[in-house]
Amino acid sequence: MLSQTVEYALRAVVYLAKEGEPRTTGQVAEATKVPPAYLSKVLQGLVQNGVVQSRRGAGGGMSLVPEPRELTILDVVNAVEPLQRIAACPLGLKAHGVKLCALHRRLDNALAEVEEAFRRSTLADVLADPNPSVPLCEDLESA
Repeated sequence: MLSQTVEYALRAVVYLAKEGEPRTTGQVAEATKVPPAYLSKVLQGLVQNGVVQSRRGAGGGMSLVPEPRELTILDVVNAVEPLQRIAACPLGLKAHGVKLCALHRRLDNALAEVEEAFRRSTLADVLADPNPSVPLCEDLESA
C-alpha cells in the first residue's frame, strides 16, 4: 500500500529521532538498510518539506526539525508521497462525477482511516511502543 520511498523515509526519520543528533547520509543508509543514492533523494524531499535539516561541516549531518512528539507519520508520508484520496470518479465517468460509486467510496473511506491513523501516530509514539521488536533492524540497538 505504501511505496518504497515512504518506507525509506519512515525508516530514516525513526532512526534520526532515536539518535537525537545529526547523522551523515551514510550513517542513516547503513543503519536503515537503504541504498545511499536512493536515501539521498528521499532525504532531499524531507529537507524540502521541513521534516529534516541538513548541516554541513564538523558535527553536521541530517537531523529532525520537529520534535518526535510533534512529528506524525502522516507528516512524513505527505513530505515524500502524499496519500491520494479519491475525490472524483477515477474512471472519469460523467454519471459519477464527484459522487463516488460504492466501490470507490469504500476505498476512499479506507484511505481516510489510514490517513487518520497516521495523523494520530507520532514518532514519539513509535519510539515509546513497548513492542520488543525494535523499529528498523536489529543493528539499531547497538548503533
